[in-house]
Amino acid sequence: MARQSITLTQPNDAWLKEQIDSQEYTNKSEVVNDLIRQARKQQAQIDWIRAKIEAAENSGFTGKSKDQILALAKKSNHGKI
Repeated sequence: MARQSITLTQPNDAWLKEQIDSQEYTNKSEVVNDLIRQARKQQAQIDWIRAKIEAAENSGFTGKSKDQILALAKKSNHGKI
């Protein structure tokens, strides 16, 4: 594992200590690694959503009105909208 030295603000250091004191984690490294894992997972979700939006935008626009689109959506979802 790579070893790093980081500087924390006082509020962030206090929060890390609280996580350890609550016995949620055993040391600061566990907390930081968990936060990084969560951030990486969140970024993967953002990237997926961004790709879906980009694909939708590249597929073209419709000439239908919002009411027509809503009616089609309701029909395709069996009225569950």
